[in-house]
Amino acid sequence: MFDFDRIIDRRGTGSLKWDRYADRDVLPLWVADMDFTAPPAVLEALGKRAAHGIFGYTHAPPELVEGILIRMWERYRWRVAAEDLVWLPGLVVGLNVACRAVGDGGSEVLTMTPIYPPFLSAPALSGRKLATVPMVRERQGWRIDFEALEAAVTPATRLLLLCSPQNPTGRVFTPGELGRLAELCQRHDLVLCSDEIHCDLVLEPGCAHLPAASLGGDIAARTITLMAPSKTFNLPGLNCAFALITDAGLRQRFQRAMAGIVPYVNLFGYIGALAAYRDSGAWHAALLDYLRGNRALVAGAVEAMPGLVCIPGEATYLAWIDARDSGIDDPAGFFEQAGVGLSDGREFGAPGFVRLNFGCPRSLLEQGLERMRKALTCR
Repeated sequence: MFDFDRIIDRRGTGSLKWDRYADRDVLPLWVADMDFTAPPAVLEALGKRAAHGIFGYTHAPPELVEGILIRMWERYRWRVAAEDLVWLPGLVVGLNVACRAVGDGGSEVLTMTPIYPPFLSAPALSGRKLATVPMVRERQGWRIDFEALEAAVTPATRLLLLCSPQNPTGRVFTPGELGRLAELCQRHDLVLCSDEIHCDLVLEPGCAHLPAASLGGDIAARTITLMAPSKTFNLPGLNCAFALITDAGLRQRFQRAMAGIVPYVNLFGYIGALAAYRDSGAWHAALLDYLRGNRALVAGAVEAMPGLVCIPGEATYLAWIDARDSGIDDPAGFFEQAGVGLSDGREFGAPGFVRLNFGCPRSLLEQGLERMRKALTCR
């Protein structure tokens, strides 16, 4: 029903992903947007709304609000109310607002690396201090170093930034791990801001995403949960995200930090989100199957490449590749010279790594992996 193998030329469309290498023969496998069209239901809904012809100020459709509340209950048995929902024009906006809403100019923000770059920039942009704790790579995957995390908390620490599922490692944290994080936050009176934008991209059979706030009790009252349809349904350009904040006091602080600065979500963002969540279940299921095939292709190809190690993530369409044993000082630059544009691990707080986006037609992915293989074996 859905052709994820179709090559769509994105050059000349204002694509951030493709225009980076507009004049070079470099396949862009870097920034996290996919090279697939949005679900048919989304395209139909956007076209119908565009035909209406009036694009005035708007608010979230009641059907979208109700759909999100039902979605949280049906997927996670997490009961949230309409007033808990705060709309945002992007998830990165939410990270920055959270940093401004919690603590003061002398506060510290704690997070774990490797991590999506805005986690590392948001604290300083908000006048906060950043503290980081490395995750630990084991044979079976990446894990949280709880001892180091506990040791990094100081009296000035007020906020813990979590990415769950984790970008770039692809980890889906277990209920036990989330419970330990909840206990840590309670013990040290920390607010948790949990970026869960990849929650609908779990690829590993038997794994399930669990929102930290759905654990209930104290952690629910001290958590800002950030979600969006943008990664799952390939809608980042529509700029629609939301926060779920069940504690009224924390929600008011978050909204005060937004006031006069954060713009409203645009009309098409709401329309796209509604069609994605309500009408695109079959497309979503087909996408996950296709991404599982791409994930397996990356894992097998990288395993055969000298000096590279990649532990397949349980979620996301991102592969986190360790190139530290390759003898290459700048792996991102090396592969770019070979015709493959990857994200540089230094931006994630992890020099020597690269991140590969496999959310693309398989033929493009095969071409990129072959270029990487040739570059490594011929150097």
